[in-house]
Amino acid sequence: MKVMKFGGTSVGSAQRIKDVAKLVTERGKNIIVLSAMSGTTNTLVEISDYLYKKNTDGAKETVNGLEQKYNRTIDELFSTQEYKDKAMKEVKACFNYIRSFTKDIFTLFEEKEILAQGELMSTALMNLYLQEQGINSELLPALDYMRTDKNAEPDTQYIKQKLTALLEKHKDADIYITQGYICRNAYGEVDNLQRGGSDYSASLIGSAINAEEIEIWTDIDGMHNNDPRFVEGTEPVSELHFEEAAELAYFGAKILHPTCVLPAKLNNIPVRLLNTMQPDAKGTLIHNASSTRTIKAVAAKDNITAIKIKSGRMLLAYGFLRKVFEIFESYQTPIDMIATSEVGVSVTIDNERNLQNIVDDLKKFGTVTVDNDMVIICVVGDLEWQNCGFEAKVMEALKDVPVRMISYGGSNYNISVLVQKEDKVKALNALSDHLFKNK
Repeated sequence: MKVMKFGGTSVGSAQRIKDVAKLVTERGKNIIVLSAMSGTTNTLVEISDYLYKKNTDGAKETVNGLEQKYNRTIDELFSTQEYKDKAMKEVKACFNYIRSFTKDIFTLFEEKEILAQGELMSTALMNLYLQEQGINSELLPALDYMRTDKNAEPDTQYIKQKLTALLEKHKDADIYITQGYICRNAYGEVDNLQRGGSDYSASLIGSAINAEEIEIWTDIDGMHNNDPRFVEGTEPVSELHFEEAAELAYFGAKILHPTCVLPAKLNNIPVRLLNTMQPDAKGTLIHNASSTRTIKAVAAKDNITAIKIKSGRMLLAYGFLRKVFEIFESYQTPIDMIATSEVGVSVTIDNERNLQNIVDDLKKFGTVTVDNDMVIICVVGDLEWQNCGFEAKVMEALKDVPVRMISYGGSNYNISVLVQKEDKVKALNALSDHLFKNK
């Protein structure tokens, strides 16, 4: 059995839902994981924002607009009045539930209840449409098996136990439909796996049932070797090691959520990235097989801030780096890149929320300078240090681009360089020309 996850754009309209339904019914008995219809989660966030601000009129108006969109989708999707009525009943219940929050105090708990409605509605529509087509589909409510523990980490034993029992209970079904993103926490409250969490859901489900493969269906034909928004002639990468995919996802390749790959990697389950609009395209296969001696792809991460701490006292002073890192830890701010010398250390962060406090604390240990609007360019492939010349190729490509920092050797799969925002497109194109087009 496979797990097939479809993102919001894949189920973003009545016709897209029909296309996905046709695709999944042709591929046998699998578990289908759905995100909310495209635009829904953002609108639910907007509704929540109105409720936080106690603007119930704004919330109700936005709810009405979203409900009308779903009513139009239902009218286009179903061909029989019986199933139109069933779908209207399901969707109306969700919107009435959202409206119920306009009467009371609104907190984060209520917001998570509201955000869950998007996935509940998309799966209800898909399940009813399949049934109208004569398919014996079964809805597996994610809130019945997907749970996090007290550390907000997935409770894998609970997920496996509950999901296995649900599958056994409905073993005669032709196909299974379930929600991505949503879950319950350790206290039984409705929660979620954070934005992009549908990929994570698919990976956790695949791991729980020891799936043959996990398929992530989006609107692009696999993970490309560079960013097609800024570089012409990019191509999908046919195969990636899990570590390579994780590096690319973290450093800006939006097609895959960074957390997705870990459960699949640990359980040795291949992940395939596919295009809903071009279902016959080969896509990208991600697995644990050893990488070949090649550079695979380039990605970029924007909105980076570089912080340099210069101190003559650092020379031979043990404990200096610990004190620096403890400052970032105290403000719960992770570091992306790091470079050190005898008299200083440079780090990058992608969250400026506590930047001023961090800088103020770092000034106790030395002179601090900050560079804003920077970009990390990440080059990924088989970059073990014994493979001569790969790092030289990267730097040769960037010979005309000012480079603020370089990180190499932290993993066997990544060389990262820090450049100015205005040099991003030039750097991406130079790397593409040098690494892929002139092979």
